[in-house]
Amino acid sequence: MSFAATILTLYPEMFPGPLGVSLAGRALERGDWSCETVQIRNFATDKHRTVDDTPAGGGAGMVLKPDVLGAAIASVGKGRPILAMTPRGKPITQARIREIAAGPGVAILCGRFEGFDERIFEAYPRIEQVSLADIVLSGGETAALAILDACIRLLPGVMGAPDSGVEESYENGLIEYPQYTRPQEWEGRTIPEVLRSGDHAKIAAWRKARSEEDTRLRRPDLWDRYSGDRDRPASGARRKD
Repeated sequence: MSFAATILTLYPEMFPGPLGVSLAGRALERGDWSCETVQIRNFATDKHRTVDDTPAGGGAGMVLKPDVLGAAIASVGKGRPILAMTPRGKPITQARIREIAAGPGVAILCGRFEGFDERIFEAYPRIEQVSLADIVLSGGETAALAILDACIRLLPGVMGAPDSGVEESYENGLIEYPQYTRPQEWEGRTIPEVLRSGDHAKIAAWRKARSEEDTRLRRPDLWDRYSGDRDRPASGARRKD
């Protein structure tokens, strides 16, 4: 069974977009995944097909209407997670991406303007409010593309080697170690000697040390979590002080 992606959006022409080329594009042609778009505006009931209105309480911008959104969401069958792309959401993680990629697919609701009427999340508690990063985009479509790309590359057969997605940033709580390739020397800079040694144990130790050091310097939030997990005693074990 292929991975089925459904995108609820005001701009269906944005899909599959860049996911129609390269690895994801070839996987789409093979039928490893499918991409269906749902035009939110089709669920508007007035003659102007209105999807938004002014914020209650005043303020700038427009808010997507709950009646239109609710009808669009109801059109999506159950059995798959529904993500709503919003900067108010919980940052998505590689662990959650792996869970989604292992399932039958995902539906993604793309926000626009000032976002969603909050009542849709009360009416549909199974919707996950998700943020791509601590940034604000013009709409959820570009974030949805990124999330789909992260899922598709993990589908069986999409990447060449089965272990291609294992030693990567975030898979073990760290960012990935630096990578090098030929030529051995470039502009007076050489590939680290340990990577040319052929000693796999030393290479593995160097890569782990660099992952830890770079994570500590660049992502202290990840480092605090990683180092805390290492220091925490195993379940049922007692720490000896």
